[in-house]
Amino acid sequence: MLTAFDHVLLAAPPGSEAELRGYYVDVLGMTEIPKPPALAARGGCWFQAGSVQLHLGIEKDFRPPKKAHPGLRVTGIEAYAHRVGAAGAPVIWDDDLPGHRRFYSEDPVGNRLEFLEPLP
Repeated sequence: MLTAFDHVLLAAPPGSEAELRGYYVDVLGMTEIPKPPALAARGGCWFQAGSVQLHLGIEKDFRPPKKAHPGLRVTGIEAYAHRVGAAGAPVIWDDDLPGHRRFYSEDPVGNRLEFLEPLP
């Protein structure tokens, strides 16, 4: 029986780890978590906030996906959108999901991210 997601993996180009750390830690407020040594040798980085984990793995011929994305639930979405926008990332609001407030953005390497908060 499937009980939960363990993590979501996004790809990133070689040498982008410092830029990703700045975004996922400083902008999104996640914590970097250590990769097992055998996996750390491959590059990339892992982040966590509560039970949510995002892993970024290095892909030699990286191209960001146009549609695929993780949906990240947040609280205080207006303030969160301001924080993301102030860091220079796009904030594209979308009101098409009933019962939610949401926007799309991109990380520094172009991975699409969805941020959403259920309406009260």
